[in-house]
Amino acid sequence: MSIFSSLFSREPEDDYELETEQSPEGTSGQPASAPTGELYEGMRIDITDPDGMPLVVGRITALTSSTLTLERLPGGLAFKICSLESAVCASGYDKKMVPISLRASVQESTRTMLKLKNIQVETHAEHRAAFRLPLSVPVSLYRWDDDHYKTPEECVLVDISTGGACVQSEYIHSEDEVLRIRLKLDDYTPLNFVGQIVRCVEHAPGQFRYGFLFAQLTEDEITSLNKILFNMQAGVKRTHMRTEIGHW
Repeated sequence: MSIFSSLFSREPEDDYELETEQSPEGTSGQPASAPTGELYEGMRIDITDPDGMPLVVGRITALTSSTLTLERLPGGLAFKICSLESAVCASGYDKKMVPISLRASVQESTRTMLKLKNIQVETHAEHRAAFRLPLSVPVSLYRWDDDHYKTPEECVLVDISTGGACVQSEYIHSEDEVLRIRLKLDDYTPLNFVGQIVRCVEHAPGQFRYGFLFAQLTEDEITSLNKILFNMQAGVKRTHMRTEIGHW
């Protein structure tokens, strides 16, 4: 089976929904592995060399069973020419904000286009640890320069993980815009994050859903947020069981 059978999004017009990842039974409560994201035309992809040096940032314009073609982002400058057959790494986030990491080699490279071949999916430990929880709670967005949180933009949290969140708002924002987000989950201390909008979708007339990618969290922050999300998910499960089975 081609890797693109699972990576390619067959329904590009789907709403920007982030789904719950169910954890298998076990003592850790951690999911065994993260789902593979879906590549789709128009998706932003970052290309680096194997050592992590940035090479190209573009968007997917064509997918086949064995190749991936990138062209410049709107307003983007010319691509750096990459050596043919050289190894590169590709990464991005799909519509559900699932991270995708690939290894490939360069088939064709020009100032306006990059074509990759020999594509292989990479799995990283941080991807397996990512846990996404659907919620519907109030949150506030703030401009990047509003470091005292004086002017809130009230919106609704759709879901959250240690990598980012999906929020719904009546306000218009653009991709790559950097914002602050403040939210309170249950009885936990309010959380503040800085991040960047990586996906914008009009969910309903006058309502927009934004994929919000957090700035890189520290290991302690990831561990703490993971514990909060898993604890909340366990509480949701217990409530759901009581509703369907009765009091126990």
